[in-house]
Amino acid sequence: MPELVVDFITSLDGYGAAEGWPGWWGLESQEYLEWLANHPERDYTLLMGAKTYRLMYGFASQVQADAEEMTDEDASFEGLTAQPKVVFSSTLEEPLPWANSRLVRGEATEAVAAMKQDEPVGMRTIGSLTLCRSLLEAGLVDKFRVVVFPVITGATGRDRIYDGYPDVALDLIESRTFDGGLQLLEYAPRVLAGPPGTT
Repeated sequence: MPELVVDFITSLDGYGAAEGWPGWWGLESQEYLEWLANHPERDYTLLMGAKTYRLMYGFASQVQADAEEMTDEDASFEGLTAQPKVVFSSTLEEPLPWANSRLVRGEATEAVAAMKQDEPVGMRTIGSLTLCRSLLEAGLVDKFRVVVFPVITGATGRDRIYDGYPDVALDLIESRTFDGGLQLLEYAPRVLAGPPGTT
């Protein structure tokens, strides 16, 4: 059965982004970028919601417009364009303009459960905090991976990742440190009914 990986990048205090900070909090680790480019999951189907789709498609479109001045970050968006993408939305309309994108209007957890039975390749999320929480609560997530950037953005942070999550036990599968102090932590998640010893 194909695996589903929830994939986040985060500040140490659990924010997905911060006002006024550049992409990746200004810490573009070459080692991390190379890992992203060469990781086997680049062949996975990407899952996202409408908000993330609009944001990422906007970045990818800008990269295409500025193709002569390509950075490593830009190259990562080119890679996203080439990947198959499934977008869960009741507001977007077909055809979706970003190449290799398919729209699903139904309940995301039902669609992903069916994809895990029928699809030949694995899936991973990108952004899409509400979608990720729903998939985790439904017991569909096989791996929960976080790359922690060594910054605290208490004053400027936005998009708190774990608000509204259930209690989750995380069994460590893999860890790694990239140059610049970025920490990769990969876990097998287990959703809990409550704190240990209370149920």
